[in-house]
Amino acid sequence: MQPAETAHSYDSIAHQWLEPHLATNGIRQHEHALKFRPRGGRALDVGCGCSSRFHRLLESHEYDVEGLDVSAQMIALAKKQHPSRTFHHADVCEWLPTKPYDFITAWDSIWHVPLNRSENVLRRLCDALSPGGVFIWTMGGLDGPEEKLDSSMGPPVYYSVLGIPKTLQVVADAGCVVRHLEYDQWPEKHVFLIAQKV
Repeated sequence: MQPAETAHSYDSIAHQWLEPHLATNGIRQHEHALKFRPRGGRALDVGCGCSSRFHRLLESHEYDVEGLDVSAQMIALAKKQHPSRTFHHADVCEWLPTKPYDFITAWDSIWHVPLNRSENVLRRLCDALSPGGVFIWTMGGLDGPEEKLDSSMGPPVYYSVLGIPKTLQVVADAGCVVRHLEYDQWPEKHVFLIAQKV
């Protein structure tokens, strides 16, 4: 499944991410990640969706936040709520950062990248960090590479994972150190990682 197809699936269910019960999803983990560097700077939310919960949190820590999403409907809903914020409607597989970021989040997003492009995307996001910059993202907590289609949200959605060993290798090769790795929804294999550029 290619990113354009994933975008189409999310376009059809974008409104679901405005539901109030999602307002705290991932906030605790982001608050932990924010402790690894001083307040303020430039931040990027990859797969930002339309809820803006991470934007609000990052702005409260003095970050200037940009959002990036492959779904046109997600971006449209986000812009409607926050017309003054910067949003990029783009495929993270193709999008090239033009400046360094002090904080990057990719919460429940880059696991939709095709497996054969995952390593490049992960490396590019690590490369986009400024020295000391922090990156938080999620992945499936598996030991090896895997990909699957899942229709539990309605339309088909693609997921991939490099596996924990390969992920740690890519991050280290990109000049980052993993500061935290946690199975935060056990027994579900949902893992979040925090890495920092050295």
